[in-house]
Amino acid sequence: MAREHVHMIGIGGTGMAALAGLLHECGSRVTGSDTELYPPTSTLLDAMGIEVHRGYDAAHLDPPPDLVVIGNAVRRGNPEAEEVLDRRLPHDSMPGVLEKRFLAGRHSIVVAGTHGKTTTTAMLAWVLDRAGRSPGFLVGGLPRNFDRPYRIGSGPAFVIEGDEYDTAFFDKGPKFLHYRPDTALVGTVEFDHADIYRDLDEVKRAFRWLTNIVPRRGLLVRHEDCATTCEVTAAALARVEGYGIEKGFWRAEGISETPDGTRFAVSREGRRFLDAEVRMSGEFNVRNALAVVAAAVEQGLSPEEIGEGLRTFAGVRRRLEIKGEAAGVVVLDDFAHHPTAIAETLRAVRRRFAGRRVLAVLEPRSWSLRRNVFQDRLTEAFDSADLVVLAQVFSAEALSEAERLDPDRLVRDLSARGKRARFLPGVDAIVEFLVRECRAGDVVAFLSNGGFGGIHGKLLEALAVRR
Repeated sequence: MAREHVHMIGIGGTGMAALAGLLHECGSRVTGSDTELYPPTSTLLDAMGIEVHRGYDAAHLDPPPDLVVIGNAVRRGNPEAEEVLDRRLPHDSMPGVLEKRFLAGRHSIVVAGTHGKTTTTAMLAWVLDRAGRSPGFLVGGLPRNFDRPYRIGSGPAFVIEGDEYDTAFFDKGPKFLHYRPDTALVGTVEFDHADIYRDLDEVKRAFRWLTNIVPRRGLLVRHEDCATTCEVTAAALARVEGYGIEKGFWRAEGISETPDGTRFAVSREGRRFLDAEVRMSGEFNVRNALAVVAAAVEQGLSPEEIGEGLRTFAGVRRRLEIKGEAAGVVVLDDFAHHPTAIAETLRAVRRRFAGRRVLAVLEPRSWSLRRNVFQDRLTEAFDSADLVVLAQVFSAEALSEAERLDPDRLVRDLSARGKRARFLPGVDAIVEFLVRECRAGDVVAFLSNGGFGGIHGKLLEALAVRR
């Protein structure tokens, strides 16, 4: 019998590439197409031997696949999507396939919220795995403890990153509604994804929908320090356990930064539960760990098992990842693309590299950051940096000037705040400037949710040969 053929339109996305891996492991023959492909997803697909077409062409659907999975970045007018509709080929979304093929019969643990989803998902998957529970998981990034961002697993739990972004052009509901959570982790809720949500009220509505599908027998773990999160989960019929630093059922106390990470005590209803250590910096990662503790206890893990998992969690690529050091300059890569994430990331850099100069380089690349919805908030996001460099808005031509972020204005506003800031439109210009500017002991943090033109390697190479 011939193997099932699944073709994936937009296979280069992190979630789509991970789904491709799950389908591949199940024995399906997977092919795909996309325009931009870059590591780590391109490396992952190559390692699996998956045939990937560069660019979209209706001919990629001949002979017709058994199933076509259409990514949420694919829009009407895409030649392959149009062919699917014209020929009525069987098709589904990424979340739809996950729901039907991988979550049925499992204890679905959905990690949601505006920030920290990828790290929290990876951390929980590792804690469960380290304790021998063999979870299934799908992470929207590359966890350092695993060789790939997905696993079918043989245990009862499946841990999945639950994005509030829309599902597909034919399903405009949030992705996480497909994942039918038995346990839902809801972190900070803020306005984001300005291309599909008009305002914070629309974002709140999506999280209320998520809250409403957690069964009474289930558990909702929420970030108690965030008033908006408490608001959108207020009507939960499931059990609710809050976590936070200021308040919550689960609390972090005695937080102290170390050269290798962060130590803190975890209390449960005011009683000491475990002494924890994570190999990451920043209070946001402490909160991520608290959510993991709550979910792990629900899965029956002991304090000792949880503590061991947290201590040995190695993080996720592109989350304060050290790319290298040259001429005494440390180069970091981080995915931060929201004012809150930028601010928290840079605070963590400041604490981790105390006494060193911090240079922040931002590429406005996400749909929200490319717009001017965060124009004013970005001014405060860089308070922990000594110098700010802004790159050109990615694909600026796709937005009108009236709705586009204005880097020149942001530089002026940062300067008025007493911050050194420069707008340099090209990668080569930024590297040239940094080579002149950087001195031994500096830390350069690149902030982008894309490849940023390979700027990290280019800077390290230029610094290495600097005279």
